[in-house]
Order: sequence, then structure tokens, then C-alpha cells
Amino acid sequence: MAEVSIKGTTRTEFGKGASRRARVAGLVPAVIYGHGEKPLHITLPARELGVALKESNVLLNIDIAGKVELTLPKSIVRHPLKQILEHIDLVLVRRGEKVTVDVPVHTEGKHDPDGILEHVNHTIEIEAEATSIPKFLTLDIEGMTAGTSRYASEVVLPAGTTLVSDPKMIVVHVSERSIAVVEEVVAPVAEADAVAPSADAEKKDA
Repeated sequence: MAEVSIKGTTRTEFGKGASRRARVAGLVPAVIYGHGEKPLHITLPARELGVALKESNVLLNIDIAGKVELTLPKSIVRHPLKQILEHIDLVLVRRGEKVTVDVPVHTEGKHDPDGILEHVNHTIEIEAEATSIPKFLTLDIEGMTAGTSRYASEVVLPAGTTLVSDPKMIVVHVSERSIAVVEEVVAPVAEADAVAPSADAEKKDA
């Protein structure tokens, strides 16, 4: 489980205008909450935060004036077009406590090449210790044929983790490859063309 340390700054201005100014300055507005604590409004450096968030379920050690809080990203807001970080909610966690998170599922093995593999759900929800969240989980698809599925219950879970998602939730499905039928279209022959002799043919007959 990756941990990244980032220095934060307490926010004293709020509202759309303040958030816009923060983003122009290369900062991302954020809120830290949880464990009955009063929500803490801060800003984080956009560049460092963006790099850290490339890791799934990364733990962030937020240093605010010398006090370090261990947090887990809970809600990330990005600009719909530019994909720029606009806001992030962070939840306080304690070492040793268990948290519920969504973890990506990777597949291994080969399915029937005559079928098409469809990822119905890219993640499943599990419960794990905050400092032992797996980067990803593995699902074996070896030998899957068209019309078959693999379920959440078949995903391999590391020791100490528990499945939260419905065990019967479909993770991947192999569908039949459709065969396109191409019909040859023959242009109809105009009746006049079929009956009337050409000018050259009339000369020959003459």
C-alpha cells in the first residue's frame, strides 16, 4: 500500500471565487473529515496531489503546520473536459483500523478467442486494513467460453480482506462474437436499356 506525504495549508477563504483563485495558484481545495473531528478545510499542491492520485487508494500523510494526518481519498472532483483537479474529500484513518474501499480487478489467463471479453464491473468493494489495501485484485478467466461469466466471489482476496460486494455480482462476461452478413446488392437493369438496341448495334444491322 503506497503512502505519500504532502504539505497542506489551512483555508481561510471559501466560495467559488476563493476556490478559483486557489486553482489558479496551483492549489486544490480539500476537506479532511472523519472520526468525529471537525471538518478541516485546506489546500494541497495540485502537481504533487495529481501524481499521488495515480496510485489507486493511496494513503496521504497530510502535514499541516507540523501536524500530520493520515487520510484516504474519498471523493475526487475533476473538470469534466480538462480533467483538472477541482476538489478532493479526504477521510481520516487510523493505522490498524479497517476501511471499505473499491479496488480495481485485473484479469489473467486466456478466454475462448471466439468470444469477446466484457468488463461488467472494473472494481469490487472490499474491507481491508487502511494500511494494507491491495493495489488491485486478480480474477482468473482461463478457458472462459462464450456465454459464461465470472463473479465477485471468484476474485482472489489477500489474507485479512473481506468481500463487501454481492458475491453474485458479475465482474466479467464473455459474449458471442457476432457475424455480420453482407448481402450483395445488384443494381436493377432499366427495362428501356434491356429492350432498346444501342446506336452501334443499329448501324451494324444496317
